[in-house]
Parts: sequence; structure tokens; C-alpha cells
Amino acid sequence: MNNSDDLDHINALVERARRAQLAYEAQGTQEMFDIATQAVGWALMKPEQNAALAEIAVHETGLGNVADKIKKNHNKTLGLLRDLKDVKSFGHISDDLESGLSTYLRPKGVIAAIVPSTNPLATPVNNIINALKCGNAIIVAPSPKGARPLEILLDHIHENLRAVGVDTDLVQTVPIPPSKHKTNRLMELADLLVVTGSPSNVRAGYSSGTPALGVGQGNVVTIIDDTADVKDAASKIAASKTFDNATSCSSENSVIVLSSVYEDAVRALQNEGGLVLNRAESEHLINTHWVNGKISTALLAQDIDMILERLGLVERAQPNTRFLIVPTTEAGEGALISGEKMSRILSLYAVKSFEEAVSLAVKIQEYQGAGHSMGLHSKDDAKAHHLAMAARTCRVIVNQAHCFATGGFFDNGMPFSLSMGCGSWGGNSIDGNLNWEHFVNKVRIVRVIKENKPELEEIFTGFWEKAHR
Repeated sequence: MNNSDDLDHINALVERARRAQLAYEAQGTQEMFDIATQAVGWALMKPEQNAALAEIAVHETGLGNVADKIKKNHNKTLGLLRDLKDVKSFGHISDDLESGLSTYLRPKGVIAAIVPSTNPLATPVNNIINALKCGNAIIVAPSPKGARPLEILLDHIHENLRAVGVDTDLVQTVPIPPSKHKTNRLMELADLLVVTGSPSNVRAGYSSGTPALGVGQGNVVTIIDDTADVKDAASKIAASKTFDNATSCSSENSVIVLSSVYEDAVRALQNEGGLVLNRAESEHLINTHWVNGKISTALLAQDIDMILERLGLVERAQPNTRFLIVPTTEAGEGALISGEKMSRILSLYAVKSFEEAVSLAVKIQEYQGAGHSMGLHSKDDAKAHHLAMAARTCRVIVNQAHCFATGGFFDNGMPFSLSMGCGSWGGNSIDGNLNWEHFVNKVRIVRVIKENKPELEEIFTGFWEKAHR
């Protein structure tokens, strides 16, 4: 198929989606939209399908591990459906007599979702559910490695949608093999883009001419202060660092520890399966994981056994080893070890004060990860408030396993999502977790009300007094 045929195929794909969306909206009810989201959720959450899809995803992408992907697919989808249950996302929402405003919610239209190979199942399902909940159609553009798992997933989704009388043209994918050429055409034709993945993908979305919701790079830094429960912190950091072989953008990459509890923290991390590397081993790791300044595939999202063998650390490892610790003082631009790793690798820093910890964390995330999120293990809530105002970060995750908590979990109040906006600091148009509210247009009826026009004194008195005018 040549480029012209590719474009014709994408044109036809979008046209089918647009026809389906118009009918879905015209005939739609909140009940229908909710049943459609349940149909999509069960396509992934049905246990035997979840297990088979997770296995295919790991086999095709070479990233993560099957057991954790099964948990991720289940929990993230269940949590999202919990968030959406009983939410009114279509039609007449409210009337405000005082303001004279009535609010309606309408679909965006045809959504294009660009999804990464790290989460080839959970991320598209999250996007599809949000889209259908609000009356949209959606076309997913996967990475080349994630195309086969998505194709099988869509077969299950279409089967479930047909069973409840919903048009399958509402949920489509770019034909295999996906390509930048096809994806670029899709981005031009869609009504809204949702882009999760590399910074280059996000930039392409923003420059496409179509309204875009992009998310930023992770590179999470977590601080352990001198009031923290160090054993609890180590347990949560280890669980987060190793989950799905660190494919999550919310997995800890660097840990900064106050010197007064540093030795305790190192022992606690070792007890949780951390192997502390010496200088030579650390240099070998850096030269293996990064090639010409970019992450290679050698250790990317791999099982610990493969990592240990690749780095020649099998004899050094302990029976409980499940991640590597690189003690360092290097941070920021030019210090690769302080960047995002997407592997079972953790850089570790010792500092004398909390102020120094904050300064170092900011330096690391200004290099990579600005706007995304930071972690804090502390019993002093004032330090979380300080971080919220001192760091350029949109989330401060306190005393939690970061990769579970950032995208929402059953024991915190964040919306369930696999796409975290990073605000202006991360070059994004949103600063919260991507959720259903980003998939609707708000329509307002505006009526005449009693005039509310202030006198000049009500507005300018403070200035006049300060300026002696």
C-alpha cells in the first residue's frame, strides 16, 4: 500500500467514525453511554482475556511482565469505571438561577488517541472508556510494537459493543502496520488529540493544527526526610520501582534521603531487594543503559534476571535482589543517571537538609520531568505544602507507592488515569490527570439577570490608598 492509499484509508476510517459519532450522539442517552463503557471495560477485565492479552503485550513489546500487566489492566480499568459510575456526562447538567446560566455537555466528536508501547492495553482502554462515556467516537494509533495486542483487544471490544447494540465504528484503530504517515493524517482530521508517550509525539500533536491534550515526561524524584517511617518508605518505593518492570512514567527514578536517616534508608532498601552498586558497576550500567545520551533497549523495562546477567552482576546479587541502586551526587543536565530510566534502576542521593533536598529535586526535574510529580515520605505535612509551592510539579504524592498513586488509586482522591498532565512546566495544556471532563464541550445558556455593576471605589480603593492617589 502506497502513501496515497494510506491516506485514503485513514480518510475513510475517520468518515466512518464521524457518521457513527453523529448517530451515537443523536440517539444517545446517558444509560447507553454507560453501558458502552462497561462493554469496553469488560473486554479487558474479563479474567481469561486479561491474562491472554497481557501475555501477548509482553511478548510483542518486550516490555514489562505479565503478572503486573494483568493487575494494571484490572485495577486501572476498575478504578476508572468506579470514577465514572453515576457521573452525568451528556446533556443538561445544571441551572443556576442566580447567574442565569444553564449548562449542557456535548461530545468533542472524533477523538484520536496516540498510545505508547509501555501500556498497549490499559492506556487505550482508558481513552476509549472516557470517549464513549461522553458520546464521542475514537480512533487509536498504537506504537508498532503495541499494534497486535490492540488489534486483538479491539476484537473483544467490538464483540461486546455489538452485544449491547452499539456501533463498532465508534472504536477503531489505525490499520496495521501503524506509521507516522498514517498517524499524522489521523491527527489532521480528528476533532481532538489525546497524546500519551514520547515528548516528540506530544510535540507532533500540538503542532498538528488539531486541539491536543498532551502529557509530559515522568522522571519522578522522591524525598525521604528525617521524620519518615523509613521501612515503610523503602517498601513502597521498591514496590513502585519494580512494578511492571518500571514501564510507568510514575515509577520512582531518584530518591533523595536526608543524611541523618541515609544509612537506615539504604539498609531498608537493601532489605526490600535493592542491590547497591559500586562506582565501576555504576559506570558500566550507565554506559549500557544509555547510548549517545538516549536510553537503549538493553535494560529497558526488563526482568531483573536479564538485567543482572547483562551487567555481569549475577554473582554479586542477593537472593532477594529485584532492583539496582546507584549512589551518586551527579544531577541535572548532562547527568544521565539523574534522568528517566524506565528500568529497575534507582539513583540515590544524600543531603544534609530538607531545603537541600528540595533544591536537588528541582534540579533533577528541570533536566527531565518538570511538572509531572514528586514523592515525599514524611510525617510533617508542612513539607508537602512547601514542595507544592517550591517545586515546578503538579502533584506531590505523600507516603505512597508513587506509580500506583499518581494515576489515582482506591485509597486516594486522584482520578484514575494513565495520562498525567504536567501543566506549562512540562509543556502541556492540562495540569491534572486526564479524565472524562477533557472529553466534553460545555454549552451554556446565558440569560439576563439583575445588573451587578460596581462603583469605582469598590474596585480601586486599595490601589488609591497605596499609591496616595
